[in-house]
Amino acid sequence: MFNKLKTKWRVGLLRLLLILCVFAIGGSLTGIVGRKIMGLSTVEHPVAWALLYILLVTICWPLLVLLVSIPFGQFAFFRNYLRRLWNRMTGRTAVKTAENQMNTIRLAIFASGAGSNAAKIIDHFTSHPQVKIVLVVSNKPEAGVIAIANRHQIPVLLMEKERFFRGDAYLPAFEQAKIDYIILAGFLWKVPAGLIAHFPSRIINIHPALLPKYGGKGMYGHFVHEAVIAAGEKESGITIHFVDEQYDHGAAIYQGRCPVEPSDTPDSLAARIHQLEHEAYPRVIEKTVLGDN
Repeated sequence: MFNKLKTKWRVGLLRLLLILCVFAIGGSLTGIVGRKIMGLSTVEHPVAWALLYILLVTICWPLLVLLVSIPFGQFAFFRNYLRRLWNRMTGRTAVKTAENQMNTIRLAIFASGAGSNAAKIIDHFTSHPQVKIVLVVSNKPEAGVIAIANRHQIPVLLMEKERFFRGDAYLPAFEQAKIDYIILAGFLWKVPAGLIAHFPSRIINIHPALLPKYGGKGMYGHFVHEAVIAAGEKESGITIHFVDEQYDHGAAIYQGRCPVEPSDTPDSLAARIHQLEHEAYPRVIEKTVLGDN
């Protein structure tokens, strides 16, 4: 249940616990205040009493929840939560949904493997009001990311090498899908220049090292971690960057760091790097495409 709420509200575990505390305390206070007020009432008919009590708690609950949210540092969350609740109750949601669809930022995810990063990105943007994953692209029909896309009912495009590198690079398909940004999540082919030119500063990649070190052709996955350990580095990390015509060369958007332990193997370092990727990539993508950097 906690994981579903974290995904739905796009918050971490600590903030989720604070939000749940506000709900619990606000609800308890609402019940106490409602009973106190009804104790002063002269209404005796049970149906009238019940209706009046329901009206009281309906009015008091939002006010008390907002009040309790202040010391917990969650006022902004509950202000937005109550606004969305009001919009649904008053029928404004349909209007807002139509407006959001007109302004939706549409992403395509490129992946060649199991798709663990793609899964985190898809989960992050599920039900997002402004950003939507509309296409998953792969160069391998057996790639695990395809099953992930199918579970989420996201269209899949399987690419053929000749057309990608020496044809139209599938630009008509991306134009038809109205793609705004391309997100590389373990995609092993070099992006052709024509596609980069069509999406200037709108193709984002993640690299499992602190660029400009340990980048370039052939530097992916365990090859990177083996090189980092062999060089005796004390730290490694991730680099999220824009894609240009050179391998791992585009402008950096974000770097996250982690220590390299003396006992590390490529597998143990990879596990630490994957944790960084899963935590940072969806969040950095969101900030970048929304222009919040």
